[in-house]
Amino acid sequence: MPMNDMHNMPKLENMVRLRRALSLVLQSAPGWTIASSVLVVLQGALPLVSLYLMKLIVDAISSGAASDKQGTYPHAILLIAISGLVALLNAFCRSLATMVSEAQAQAVTDHVQGVLHAKSIEADLEYYENPQFYDSFHRAQREAPYRPTRIVNGLVQVFQNAVSLVAIVGLLISFQWSLALLLVLASIPGIFVKLRYSDQMYRWQCRITPRERKAWYLHTMLTSDAYAKEIRLFRLGFEFKNQYQNLRRKIRQERLEMAKIRSLAELVTQAVANIAVYCSYAFVAYSTIEGTITIGSLVMYFGALQQGQTALQGIMSSMAGLYEDNLFLTSFYDFLDLKPKVVEPVHPVEFPARIKDGIIFSHVSFKYPGSDRLVLNDVSMHLLPDEIVALVGENGSGKTTQVKLLCRLYDPTEGRITIDGIDLRQFSTASLRQEIGVIFQDYAHYNLSARENIWFGNTNSSPDADEIAEAARCSGADEVVMRLKKGYNTILGRWFEEGEELSIGEWQKVALARAFLSTAQVLVLDEPTSSLDARAEEEVFQRFRQLAAGRTAILISHRLSTVKMAKCIYFLKDGKIAESGTHEELMARSGEYARLFEIQAKHYR
Repeated sequence: MPMNDMHNMPKLENMVRLRRALSLVLQSAPGWTIASSVLVVLQGALPLVSLYLMKLIVDAISSGAASDKQGTYPHAILLIAISGLVALLNAFCRSLATMVSEAQAQAVTDHVQGVLHAKSIEADLEYYENPQFYDSFHRAQREAPYRPTRIVNGLVQVFQNAVSLVAIVGLLISFQWSLALLLVLASIPGIFVKLRYSDQMYRWQCRITPRERKAWYLHTMLTSDAYAKEIRLFRLGFEFKNQYQNLRRKIRQERLEMAKIRSLAELVTQAVANIAVYCSYAFVAYSTIEGTITIGSLVMYFGALQQGQTALQGIMSSMAGLYEDNLFLTSFYDFLDLKPKVVEPVHPVEFPARIKDGIIFSHVSFKYPGSDRLVLNDVSMHLLPDEIVALVGENGSGKTTQVKLLCRLYDPTEGRITIDGIDLRQFSTASLRQEIGVIFQDYAHYNLSARENIWFGNTNSSPDADEIAEAARCSGADEVVMRLKKGYNTILGRWFEEGEELSIGEWQKVALARAFLSTAQVLVLDEPTSSLDARAEEEVFQRFRQLAAGRTAILISHRLSTVKMAKCIYFLKDGKIAESGTHEELMARSGEYARLFEIQAKHYR
């Protein structure tokens, strides 16, 4: 790439980011943005009108004091009245601008949060297992809600000060062009200092993101109910507290060191600017003494120089802020620009209204991104409709990974998965996932009502439907819910007022009710009864047999006693299918499955 092109790339990227930020703000609050723009022009022009009126007042009084006092007084009073009205209008514009700015900021923040939420939902599961993604996501969450609004406010300040500065420079040029030039030149060092340290702050912030995330993680462990028991039992509180404080102290020290250097540099540039302004004051005073300009002009030029310095400082500060905000929005746009790894088909095929031939894994291999280890290695199997299939094996054998591939949370590294001969990649992910009801072993605990917790299993149904109670009865959750103070309207968990916490086994029954509510053609239960006692487990599986009728059901379990009902059992080891068949067939082979079954069974003899 030519050197000129390389030099221009950062500028182009900054312009692109700035344009995207403005577009984001306009989409969020178009009406408030237009109102803000009108107020900018008014607020930029009114101080200059006040300055000119002050000149007229001073000149009228000074000239009248030497000649016609009676004629001067009414004229001066009229000018003062007009000046008062302008000041009142200026105050009204400031108040209105504050309200508009607040409304715009709230609208932009809510819109950006909506954009973040939408992208978070859209992002592939792969990203949520990547530390670099969390660094980018952390910065996006922290910066994005307020940075676009700050960019708009920065531009507002730039334009407002620019309106004032253009008029002031024009006024100074009409008197002495060197004053205008001196005022502008004196501000240049300050601009470079602010831009330089904005860039340094951005790079430092990117560098410390992993440390900030760790500090936030330690804070979460110290304050979250999920860790409360172990922190107290193992006396971990002081250890985590010390680690948090050490991290925050190092971050704070680095930030303060940067602030010291930046403050010193800004002090030097501010001193240069002040010297230039006060030299200009001296020249204006000298011109007045010499009789070149009137006293009113003296007041006006003094005010112009003062406002010019304020406008220049405002522009410098706003430009530096814009540059900094624009840099920080890089993380936000990096997050928004993440490309999906699970790609939607251009022309999706309609999902079968009823699965006839079943689900086929054909020589499927898979390794997680960033890893060289094959979690699945040349797996082939045929899952027929209207039958229960079990996947068993030791931890890490690839059972849950197969379900993730079936739901297209990932795509196979090699091979393919078909339903009725159609590759999963030809279906839209929405239509595919609608037909697969899954309860993973790490199911979510929603701190919402019991009714909602079950309804999430099939959001196409009515939240008040009788099916919710029926699904709860099938899973055993109905007995749990009816003991709660407000029944199905009880908030589960302790995050919110009047919430009631459940035991692990009770939460599992609620999660199972979601599966029983589902009308999907494929049902997947991953360790569905790991927290239930033997009697509750037997009742659940009796219901499950009825529920699985006419569907493809996949059961994953470490308890081999629970999979005997399956028509076909696949025993996985090291990512491969080591054995397959019915329970009786696998026991007759006296292989790995039979050995594990005997190990588990002896505890019940």
